Formats: sequence, C-alpha cells, structure tokens
Amino acid sequence: PTRKKETINRLHAAFTVSVGNPAVKVKENEGVDLKCSYTADFGSSPRVEWKFKDLKGSQTLVYFDNQPTGKYAGRITVYDGGLRFNKVTRADTGDYDCEVSGNGGYDEKTIKLTVLVPPSKPVSRIPSSVTTGSNARLTCFDTDGSPPSTYRWYKDNTPLPEDPTKFPNFKNLTYKMNIFSGNLEFASVSKLDTGSYFCEASNGEGTPQRGDAARMEVHDLNVGGIVAGVIVALLAVGLLLFGLWFASKKGYLPKKAESKPKQAVYTQPRTDDMDDEDGEFRQKSSFVV
Repeated sequence: PTRKKETINRLHAAFTVSVGNPAVKVKENEGVDLKCSYTADFGSSPRVEWKFKDLKGSQTLVYFDNQPTGKYAGRITVYDGGLRFNKVTRADTGDYDCEVSGNGGYDEKTIKLTVLVPPSKPVSRIPSSVTTGSNARLTCFDTDGSPPSTYRWYKDNTPLPEDPTKFPNFKNLTYKMNIFSGNLEFASVSKLDTGSYFCEASNGEGTPQRGDAARMEVHDLNVGGIVAGVIVALLAVGLLLFGLWFASKKGYLPKKAESKPKQAVYTQPRTDDMDDEDGEFRQKSSFVV
C-alpha cells in the first residue's frame, strides 16, 4: 500500500499545469475567473506568466515579472490558482496561456475566453441592377457579435434555405449561401432572382438583427440598343471622313507652304581689294545665299 501511494504521488508530481475550464464564456462587462493550478514540484515560488492571443493572432503579455502589464493594470488580479478579470470587454476574447516554470520544470495550458456580445444591425451590400447570365454577390456582415454571427438571407420576406437543391420550391434557384461569411452568390442570375433581399445576423446572444431590405432587378441584355449604338458610331465616323475629303477637294483646308528656290547675290568688288605691289587686280566676289 505504501509503494502504491508513492507511485501515485510521483504521477501527480510531474511538473503539471491544470486549468479548471479550458473554454470559458462570460457576458460583456461582467467579471470572470480563469483557473490555473500547478503541482508542488515547481517549488514554493514558481515563475507564473499569463499571455494573451487575440482572434487576429496578435500576442500580448498579460502578467509578467509578478505584476500586470500596461493596459491590464487595475483590470486583473492574479492569485494562487488563477487570474480574475474585474470586467471584460469584447476585445478580451481570445486564448490565454498560463505558463509555470520552476525547479527545472515547465508546463503551460491554454484557456479560451469568449466574451458574449449580441449582434448589431448587419451591413449588407445588394446590387440594384444586374444583367441576365452575369455573376452577382450579396454581402452581409455584423461588426459586433461575439462569438461571430452566422447569417441567413431572405427574399421577398421568405427565408432562403442554405442549399436550394434540397427544397422543391427553390430548386430552380442557382445561388450559393455561406452562412459564416454572409455571402449570397449567384453564378448566373435569371429573371427568377429578381426580388427584395435582406440578411439576418445571429449568434445565440440577444435578438437576431436584420439589415435593410433592397431590391435587385435582373434585366436582359439590350442587344438591339448595342447594335444601334455601333451603327450610329460607324455613321458618325463615315460622315467625318467624308467631310474631310470634301473640304480638301474644294480647297477649304490650308495647304502646306511651298519652299522658295535659293538665289545667288553678286557683290561688286571694292577698290581697296586691289594689290598695289604686283599691280594685279584681284577681283573678289562673294555669294550670299
């Protein structure tokens, strides 16, 4: 019996950190405890640190060198067995690492804290007009919900199923709905997709919130109008070219200036150009071009 008891004690003394609840949920503006205990083999005064990683992956020290860090001063209390928030906000949602070291041993455990916040009115983007056969995307997003909201879409006040192929009344619709991102996508819209749309955000906290409704019209491509526009453009170009030709034919357009031929200018020699020493008369002439 004595050996068995010693074996059990050794198993419990393996530099182990334990948490009371690895996933804690609390409403915003309320207090909460994150329980973290450790075995005695870490010693009487082990080094305890708390680190926080938010939903974007950014990591921050919460408790270091036996004291809360910057923004956590006055907000938390660390005691033998855990950490307490006096009041949490939605920004506190994330993972908290409890790290303990001492006597050459080390261990850590993570507690996931979710601060519960009801969704706000979602912001949606719905195109007002699309062409038959084109792609269309409707988006919906709630900025406040924690945990993150899921979404559903309504058309003409009727809820759209996530997978329309499973319901006879919707099997002719070609949309794809992502309840996590809030996107409603049509790979190729048809006249059947015309209607008034709005989205709804919910996360199990408070009342689901609905966005503003907006109408999406699906219209056919105006082929006749495009052809008529092309014909008008071609006629305009043709008239412009004809006008230029006619103006040139009638001499209405300015002609290029013709270059004048170069002329030679003879200069009468002066009397001082004669050489008195040899009696010869040297006539100097120059040409100016």
